[in-house]
Amino acid sequence: MSNGIRSATIAEQLLSVEAAAERLDTKPRFVRRLIAERRIEYHKVGRHVRISESALADFIAAGKVSQLTSADLRPKLKGAA
Repeated sequence: MSNGIRSATIAEQLLSVEAAAERLDTKPRFVRRLIAERRIEYHKVGRHVRISESALADFIAAGKVSQLTSADLRPKLKGAA
């Protein structure tokens, strides 16, 4: 591992369950459920669980739903007479 990659990884902020819940505007129980279901990446630091900012950003991005366009709303007509 090169020094640049290692220092970037170490410098990344690790959030507690409570801090991650605050960023998501949810209760800590929701974040704990995400961890238990392995729906979000986390780190064990001794007995503590921490979530990296990038893992939280990845989780948010994975849940993004694109908006519909007018073309999506029109039925696709195949061979209509």
